[in-house]
Amino acid sequence: METGQRRQVTALLVAGRRPGIDPLAAHFGVEDKALIPVADEPMLSRVARVLADHPDVARTIVLAQAPERLLAHPGTAWMATDARIGVLAGGNSVSAAVAGALEASPDGWPFLVTTADNVLLDAETLSDFIAGAETRGTDVAVGLVSRDVFARAYPDARRTWLTFRGGAYSGANLFFLARPAALSAVRFWERVESERKKVRAIARAFGPGLLAGYLLRAMRVEGALARAGARLGVTAAPVLLARPEACIDVDKVEDHAIASAILAERIPHPATFPG
Repeated sequence: METGQRRQVTALLVAGRRPGIDPLAAHFGVEDKALIPVADEPMLSRVARVLADHPDVARTIVLAQAPERLLAHPGTAWMATDARIGVLAGGNSVSAAVAGALEASPDGWPFLVTTADNVLLDAETLSDFIAGAETRGTDVAVGLVSRDVFARAYPDARRTWLTFRGGAYSGANLFFLARPAALSAVRFWERVESERKKVRAIARAFGPGLLAGYLLRAMRVEGALARAGARLGVTAAPVLLARPEACIDVDKVEDHAIASAILAERIPHPATFPG
């Protein structure tokens, strides 16, 4: 399907939980991180509503180990009866859940992947990302925000930065999977997800040349993603986003405070959820 000249996407909204007690969820008195309220609305509901309301999104699928439990909450119950939203249970990791969704929906391409803690996602950022990803024309596109853009708006806020030649970047929890070839990248992600912080595992996967180039800051981010994609048999490119809020997700109490303050300044959206 098309919206204007653009294909509609299937949105995969990742809302699973890691084993054990999530410390952030426990801090806010809920069982699942996705149900933490931000500006009086569960994070899952807020992100789902932005996706479902967007004209470029044909359908939104919530991925979680027990999605029926998430949609039983008073603040997310509207999602259970909304025809634009579906659920898919399973997956013992984010990558496994995404891979399972891609295989279960062969007619859903292209796919957009985001997370329930991406609470500052709005229609403008979503439009910019989808348009940028379509323009790149690659199998995989990754949303990024540059440190320069972020620091001008939030000089005291902390983020995790990946430094390349020409700049440092933080992820926006937005991924565009344009065609079935992208599944190989997701399968790779699944293999190394448990070792994502181990340099040796990454070195084995990508090869010493690519790793050395990153460590020596010898590559621009575009070149690094292109070379990484080539190792996986896909084409890959970044989409640099202009809105600094795009890289703020809620992983810490500090993030929750920042996101709450930003949302308080935005024009309220008419409530479409109970309570």
